[in-house]
Amino acid sequence: MGRGRVELKRIENKINRQVTFSKRRNGLLKKAYELSVLCDAEVALIIFSSRGKLYEFGSAGTTKTLERYQHCCYNAQDSNGALSETQSWYQEMSKLKAKFEALQRTQRHLLGEDLGPLSVKELQQLEKQLECSLSLARQRKSCSHFHLFIGM
Repeated sequence: MGRGRVELKRIENKINRQVTFSKRRNGLLKKAYELSVLCDAEVALIIFSSRGKLYEFGSAGTTKTLERYQHCCYNAQDSNGALSETQSWYQEMSKLKAKFEALQRTQRHLLGEDLGPLSVKELQQLEKQLECSLSLARQRKSCSHFHLFIGM
């Protein structure tokens, strides 16, 4: 027995809205992954929460799939294959935007946020990176204490 239809309108209760967003986001990410594996399709999914947090899935990498999409769109518009200057700038802007978003995502991961979509391997890499940073910070701290001690 299936569920009844859900009325599509904004959920007013903030907590219920967040829970629904989280569940449906995870469902979409799972479906995107399944589609890519089962059908050998190149899939990219980009989601921004109401707070502006980025969630993404890319079977071949989101940036690569976006570049492929842009290439297809530009080729359809320009049969000679030459991109206009505006399109070229747009493509450059899109690449820089994707890099910026990747850096923001990395920063959130380093702060312990949005870790849900990460794989075990990605979490292990993050752990190593944090351990390395912590070790460097401890080294700097001990060196600064050493210099203070010698200077006295």
